Amino acid sequence: MAKWTPTHEAPEPLEGPIVPTIVGGTVIWFVLFLVQLPFYGWFDDHGHLWWLWTCLAGAGLGLIGIWYVRRRDAAIERARAGADVQQ
Repeated sequence: MAKWTPTHEAPEPLEGPIVPTIVGGTVIWFVLFLVQLPFYGWFDDHGHLWWLWTCLAGAGLGLIGIWYVRRRDAAIERARAGADVQQ
């Protein structure tokens, strides 16, 4: 089986407001969790309790994502500052 090689170069990664995007998604997941919480009994009776825990997991993973992208942005800024000093 031959190794696949791309026929064109990969595009540059998109840069944008990453931290606000992750924060917004995390807030949406947490709000969905809070909205569904009063219906816990109904979800449990109908076998849809996983919907509630999916929202909570999304909010928790979003918190990890916020931490990650903030550290990434700080590392990019440190690298830029180091490059400016060397020039």
